[in-house]
Parts: sequence; structure tokens; C-alpha cells
Amino acid sequence: MCEWAVANAMKTNTGKSKAVIFTRAQVNDLLNYFLGYQRMSEVSSSTYLRIILRKDLSLADKFNYTVQEAWKVHPFIRRVLRKGNNNTKSLAYTSLVRPILEYRASCWHPCKEGQINALDCVQKKAAKFANHTNSSVWETLA
Repeated sequence: MCEWAVANAMKTNTGKSKAVIFTRAQVNDLLNYFLGYQRMSEVSSSTYLRIILRKDLSLADKFNYTVQEAWKVHPFIRRVLRKGNNNTKSLAYTSLVRPILEYRASCWHPCKEGQINALDCVQKKAAKFANHTNSSVWETLA
């Protein structure tokens, strides 16, 4: 290999690297993982490309993170469209909040009542802001 390639090779940041054991079994013994000569810290979950990977392979953390992201958009819409008409408020919801819930929350489980309620709660809040009497104006997320 040429000298330039060796000098400019991508180096792994061992301080940012984490070890996650993916299993549903109960693991009592701590396993030691090394990257180079440095021991990697073991964590129960880690984020990779905006996907939260848990050791038990559950996607509940990803779902909860997505719902929180949708809730963060509401204050922005309220602040900007405080005096807007209902059609504009409805359009803001369907273009800013709804895509987060539809495409990022694709990991939700349709049989879990808690997740269905979390999605419906976001939609009901938006319907109330847009002065709709009920959220049935929009298609349900479930």
C-alpha cells in the first residue's frame, strides 16, 4: 500500500464505539469486547442511522422517539400559525407532523393499545388546534 493511503486511512474512534449484545436470553456474565487494544463499553441500546437498536431487539424506543419528534413540531406550528385559518392549520399538520408519524413510526405494532393511543393523541391535539370537532377528518394512523 502506498504511504498516502496508510496516512489517510479511516480511523475508528474507539471512544464512540459501543458494544451491544443482541439476545433475548438472560446474560449474567459480562463479556469483554475490544477494538484494537481498548475495551469497548457495553450498553443496552445504541443509535445507528436514527434507528435505536436495543439488546432485546424491541423497537419500542424507536417508536417513542418518533412520537416525541412529532410532539416537538406542535409548538412550532402553534407559534407560526396562531392566527391562521383552519385550512392552513390542517395543511400544516398533514405536511409537517403526519409524515413523521407515518414514515418514521413504521416500526409500531398495530396490536398494542398504548402505541395506537400515542398516535391518536398526537392527531387529536392537531385536530383541536385546527378547530375540528373530531380527528375523524383525517384518516386514522392505525
